[in-house]
Amino acid sequence: METTVQGKLIVLSAPSGAGKTTIMRYLLQQDLSLSFSISATTRQPRGTEEHGKDYYFFSVEDFRQKIADGAFVEYEEVYPGCFYGTLKSEVERLTSQGKHVVFDVDVVGGVNIKKMYGKRALTIFVQPPSIEALQQRLQTRATDSPEMIETRIAKAAYEMTFAHQFDVVIVNDDLPKAQQEAEQVIRNFLAQ
Repeated sequence: METTVQGKLIVLSAPSGAGKTTIMRYLLQQDLSLSFSISATTRQPRGTEEHGKDYYFFSVEDFRQKIADGAFVEYEEVYPGCFYGTLKSEVERLTSQGKHVVFDVDVVGGVNIKKMYGKRALTIFVQPPSIEALQQRLQTRATDSPEMIETRIAKAAYEMTFAHQFDVVIVNDDLPKAQQEAEQVIRNFLAQ
């Protein structure tokens, strides 16, 4: 009888600007056999982002239809009219190939994935050293309007209250150190 190998799930969550995407990109370059779960969103692409590579970009109407169809593992309306979610088909596509899946999702999504997959999922919360440092990063990133930065800062304070619901919290005050810490935690989890 043949056993099906199912990949493990690694969830990276953080307030916007805390560095989770940078850490995730680093992890994907390491020898960890990780595959990126492409999230779905209704927001507009930033910079050079591409549909099907960085995100699956949908209209609000299409996203709402997918919710009605039960197409998501998790989703959230992060800001009014701005949805993010993880498609079940994306998780199935990667795990059916025996790959370990890494998710770059908001904190509510991270908590929901953990509830759904239990011990098969490792949740990592990337925390900025402070709200002030986060605000500086968002301003330096220069991808959002001042109003959006203020909205993100307010949301970040709320999101940081979820940190205790994650398996591991990594404070990103030194990027190379945070990257190495995340890599080691993941290596230990995958070795179990």
